[in-house]
Amino acid sequence: MVFRELLVQNLNRDPAIRVVATARDPYEARDAIIAYKPDVMTLDVELPRMNGIEFLRKLMPQYPLPVVVISSLSDKVFDALNVGAVDFVAKPAVSSREQLEAFIQNELLVKIKIASTANISRIKQKAMQQEQSVLPPKGSDLVVAIGASTGGTEAIFSVVQNFGTDIPGVVIVQHMPPGFTNMYAKRLDNQCRVTVKEAETGDQVKPGHVLIAPGGDRHMRLVKVNGVYQVECKAGPKVNGHCPSVDVLFDSVARVAGPRALGIILTGMGGDGAKGLLEMRRAGARTIGQDESTCVVYGMPKVAYDLGAVEYQEKLQDVAKRAYAVLGRM
Repeated sequence: MVFRELLVQNLNRDPAIRVVATARDPYEARDAIIAYKPDVMTLDVELPRMNGIEFLRKLMPQYPLPVVVISSLSDKVFDALNVGAVDFVAKPAVSSREQLEAFIQNELLVKIKIASTANISRIKQKAMQQEQSVLPPKGSDLVVAIGASTGGTEAIFSVVQNFGTDIPGVVIVQHMPPGFTNMYAKRLDNQCRVTVKEAETGDQVKPGHVLIAPGGDRHMRLVKVNGVYQVECKAGPKVNGHCPSVDVLFDSVARVAGPRALGIILTGMGGDGAKGLLEMRRAGARTIGQDESTCVVYGMPKVAYDLGAVEYQEKLQDVAKRAYAVLGRM
């Protein structure tokens, strides 16, 4: 109750936001959605009478709208994203009103504003499943680098689920709070043919394996040690407002792998990764950007496209197919 009241008070302080209704459970929320037609809804996963995931599953086909989930550290948040939520924030462990207000102002409010720009048609759809042709045998000197933000957890899954064990080593930065990247990696590992794990310094980048940058205060870079690709995860300041940053990863891939790399930029707010993708292309790498019609937020791919960093612009369901076609010619 206290959290909901503070949430309303703090959101209403922002001149760009007006809270039109609150609800104690999904049934009240459904009635409020019908009555007020809100632009964005915040949602807790744990609710009385019906959990938030089941509510989303029932709500989205009839009343699609951008939803930001507020969740404790749990992989249930990925179920929520899978059934239509746009993004999530980690519920803070705070001990004072001031800390809670800081969380609302600095994190939740930003996510709500980003969600308000989300592509509703993407919320209603699941990307098409496609089988990919098998790559001819390749050496271990090819690298695939992927970057994403808002809407990226489902976009990355859509791409990675179509990768086989023949895919060159994959490195990924997805903007996500600490703790969730490990759960997300395990989830992908269970659902995809490739091996997926949260990256640690010294992990080798090798065919059939995907490394996801850990959320928190460390950037992930590609390095080459004794002729073998590895990743290095080191603490550093935020770049483009993010740590890990897609630009930091892409810049390192441009330097280390050059023309033996493929860069992919997917849905996300802002411009993180755009300049790095341009550096990759200038170094001879091939590049793919997700198109506007299939992005939840056409931010990062648009900036990259406008800079001339995107060689191929593809619908989400065609990204993996294009990746295989490009890699087969490298």
